[in-house]
Amino acid sequence: MNSEGGADQPLWQPTADDIKNARCTQFLRSLRERAVVPGTVTGMHELQQWSVQHPEMFWKEVWHSANVIASPREDGSYWDAVLVNGDAMVPSHNETGPHWFTGASLNFAENLLRRRDDHPALIAWTEQGRQRALSYRELAQYVAQVRAALVTLGIGVGDRVVGYLPNIPEAVVAMLAATSLGAVWSSCSPDFGFKGVLDRFGQIGPKLLIVANGYRYAGKVIDCRERNAQVVAALPSLCAVWEVQSEPTIESGTGTSATSWNGILRDNECCGALEFTRLPFNHPLYILYSSGTTGLPKCLVHGAGGTLLQHWKEQALHTDIGPDDVFFYFTTCGWMMWNWLVSGLMLGATLVLYDGAPLAPDPRILLRMAEAERITVFGISAKYLAVLEKEDPTSLASVDLSAIRAILSTGSPLAANSYDFVYQHLTHGVRLCSMSGGTDIVSCFALGDPTGTVWRGELQMRGLGMAVDVFSDDATPLRDAPGELVCTRPFPSMPVAFWNDPDGSRYQAAYFEHFPGVWRHGDWAEITSHDGLVIHGRSDATLNPGGVRIGTAEVYRQVEQIPEVLESLVVEQTVGSTGGTDSRMVLFVRMRVGHALTDEIKTAIRSRLREHATPHHVPKVIIEVSDIPRTISGKITELAVREVIHDRPVRNIDALANPEALALFSNLADLRIV
Repeated sequence: MNSEGGADQPLWQPTADDIKNARCTQFLRSLRERAVVPGTVTGMHELQQWSVQHPEMFWKEVWHSANVIASPREDGSYWDAVLVNGDAMVPSHNETGPHWFTGASLNFAENLLRRRDDHPALIAWTEQGRQRALSYRELAQYVAQVRAALVTLGIGVGDRVVGYLPNIPEAVVAMLAATSLGAVWSSCSPDFGFKGVLDRFGQIGPKLLIVANGYRYAGKVIDCRERNAQVVAALPSLCAVWEVQSEPTIESGTGTSATSWNGILRDNECCGALEFTRLPFNHPLYILYSSGTTGLPKCLVHGAGGTLLQHWKEQALHTDIGPDDVFFYFTTCGWMMWNWLVSGLMLGATLVLYDGAPLAPDPRILLRMAEAERITVFGISAKYLAVLEKEDPTSLASVDLSAIRAILSTGSPLAANSYDFVYQHLTHGVRLCSMSGGTDIVSCFALGDPTGTVWRGELQMRGLGMAVDVFSDDATPLRDAPGELVCTRPFPSMPVAFWNDPDGSRYQAAYFEHFPGVWRHGDWAEITSHDGLVIHGRSDATLNPGGVRIGTAEVYRQVEQIPEVLESLVVEQTVGSTGGTDSRMVLFVRMRVGHALTDEIKTAIRSRLREHATPHHVPKVIIEVSDIPRTISGKITELAVREVIHDRPVRNIDALANPEALALFSNLADLRIV
């Protein structure tokens, strides 16, 4: 299936110079010159097919092209084998499971801190504008000082160091210092409530907690001290607490004997040279967390080597980031895109960190930041573009964004009209790259191609080295039809393990039970005639009216084209007797300020869905709500709303950023079954 309306007309195509100078072209040229790939491999899509057929050869080439810093052996080699048990798609900690780069020894932080000159490494912004910048030389010095303090505390290999921090340079420094020692880093942003933090950090027994005294959001100063004290009291494993005074208008002090971050730096000014502990390829690096909307969050352990190679491949080859780029992604420390952004240090790029609201109090703050810093790779969420289009449609043309050559989008499916919005207002040749992956793999299954065409509504390609496919319910591969997004062969950034899952049963159940021996990701997707990908939503939230499966994003793409509608959420409601199988689609809409849901707007919504989708997409009930519940990472949560309208409890409301919104969906007269 092609994307709607004009899908056969490219929105962007690379110039001859774009193709010639792209890092992926140089990578492929090297493979061809050395006869690693056959002559039939002439572009990224052919390379992708070759890479999944020859994973050992491909990932070995990624290692060498990334110039991975590792410990050489006496014979000059770096590993025993690139891949062992490569046909076994099961959790990697299983002895019979896949094992990558056996015998290799490396350190993640060492590979990110290879640059040591005065080139800007980190530039920090808030809603109040630019705050400070650190060069690569300064960054390495700060990491060395914090590392020395960690050693004094007795932090070592395998210990958990956690940050409850805004997106500020101290979070990056702390992560690099901890991982330089072989400690494991995990983080939450300060918008997580006490229960949300405890549900995460409480499972992993951290030894050190680093907190911030406060932060600013949407023009308001948020005092974190009381919540910090609650978290500290609830984590008996802690041996120390450090506090960053990130908000100068608030005094320091968590109600505990926290050590000042600035004091740590002062006490370790004469710390000596920065050193690194090299460890096995799969040594735990990060612990990330599932959204936790159906119970306690799963604690996903990601390995150092797999994260390093996957992020280099995605940023260098799929995104074309290099040492002269200024790279930004709007994220918090509670979302995997923070981990992805920080890996840009490996490429020597300048990273821009933003802490604050993306649209309030100034709806153009990120755009003005992009103009001021001459950002070249600008990463945001699909929702950000959708809101800009509705609320500030001239914004992209109102500031100088000529330095941007790629706009990245993830977090939810990017609607086709958002592609139109970008290309109507940015005409200097920017490449719009929608990406899809997740916390589960700390990376992407589908993303960009700097040498390929951008088609309306489509992700450009499946990831190199990722055997991504779309399956029907009977495990038949599908083309031009939606189905389950799967990965049929191992890849290096599969989780090393789930925390507190000694036999791997929870890991196995999460990904491999639906299609034995195949990773089922939980997305409802479609491979298009251009060999691109369309994501239709989460497969556990798909709708099934009249036996036709519909992805929720298919509905949102149309409904949010109605000018008066700001955003929407659709669920399926069971009707009839208790336990019956009949159902109907219910659409909730949040209206723009100054507008209300009228019969005329309801008619417009139904007409658009019928004409631009199918009659199956037309909801039986349309209801206006003033807010829509979201996870802390900003994704709308259909599953929680589905539970509420069926009078079932939501198992973990602490996973939501705005749990109070759930009350808007309870006991609605329009949903009563007569």
